Amino acid sequence: MMRAVLALLLVLFNAPLLAAPMLRGTGDLGLVIERASGSVLIVDTTHHTRIARVEGLGDISHASVVYSRDERYAFVFGRDGGLTKIDMLEQRIVKRIIQAGNSIGGAISDDGTLIAVSNYEPGGVRVFDTETLDPVADLPATYGDGKALSKTVGLVDIPGRAFVFSLWDAGETWIADFSEGNAPKITRLKDVGTNPYDGLVTGNGRHYIAGLFGEDGLSHIDLWAATPEPAKILAGYRKNDPAMPVYKMPHLEGWAEADGLFVLPAIGRNEVLLLDDRTFAEAGSIPVHGQPVFAMARPDGRQVWVNFAPPNNDTIQVIDVPSQKVVATLKPGPAVLHMEFAPRGHEVWMSVRDADEIQVWNTRTLEKVATLSAMKPSGIFFTARAHRTGL
Repeated sequence: MMRAVLALLLVLFNAPLLAAPMLRGTGDLGLVIERASGSVLIVDTTHHTRIARVEGLGDISHASVVYSRDERYAFVFGRDGGLTKIDMLEQRIVKRIIQAGNSIGGAISDDGTLIAVSNYEPGGVRVFDTETLDPVADLPATYGDGKALSKTVGLVDIPGRAFVFSLWDAGETWIADFSEGNAPKITRLKDVGTNPYDGLVTGNGRHYIAGLFGEDGLSHIDLWAATPEPAKILAGYRKNDPAMPVYKMPHLEGWAEADGLFVLPAIGRNEVLLLDDRTFAEAGSIPVHGQPVFAMARPDGRQVWVNFAPPNNDTIQVIDVPSQKVVATLKPGPAVLHMEFAPRGHEVWMSVRDADEIQVWNTRTLEKVATLSAMKPSGIFFTARAHRTGL
């Protein structure tokens, strides 16, 4: 009898331990957007496994993600104006707010205290406290007579608790400096160009480049200058070519900087553009399979991986940077929407939307090493982004 009682007590004593959640770090976690179902997958990038699905994120047909400095919390920017904070370890929504009618992305400040959201409707940028998602600042993107509001695009963080973004309708770029508190100093740079549609910032926070949809070329701003001024680069790069319809806008936030060059997707052309990363002079171009959407550098800069707009979006091409040649053409499947490299670049993850799967490829052997099922996956965002400026 006594032996049976002791055995029962031992089982009861150990039960909480058996039910305890698995302890893990955050460094090998990531989120995959499931664009059609308003859900995200939390994935383990080391073991190529799905950990959990988190639902209830609204319209995330065009969504992006940033992370807290400790990598525990993901902030998801939805197309319906939703801003959702997710606990990556508890695998749940901490808080969700609708902060606008239509948003296009966002950024987190370098100190991890502020979340800024770029809005199409009503326009402008809104800033929130990362702990509570309480509002901190509202920056209406007014222009002209001061009554019109512009769509805002190309929102990035830069060092010094500051953000940079561009105004689609106004052709301006603004710098919002929160270094002295939550009432920001705004610097408005005019004459950036016609219809800036996206932007990137270099990893050191110095150079901001805005892509221009309304004219050939891009606009460059040296943020380290005493008085930053926009300057046109690659002006007129399409002047000798017939206009081609644009099937999908390229994304500059997937920019590649490798071996002294920027490798940028051209608008409406089947090529990537090469730009000297010190002089910002044109350094050539590389013909590719179709109209590029993302041109993304492997973290060591040796390769650039490119995906494409329809009807060529079943293809990935790999460019060898030293030779500036396409060295591989891969066929992952229908509608390859996004790529994300492992932090040191040994693997790349791809979302293959119309196959309902995520694929993992070895970047050295160029072989597929894993496949995970997902519901209409699009953006892939690993927690290592928490420690990179502009992502």
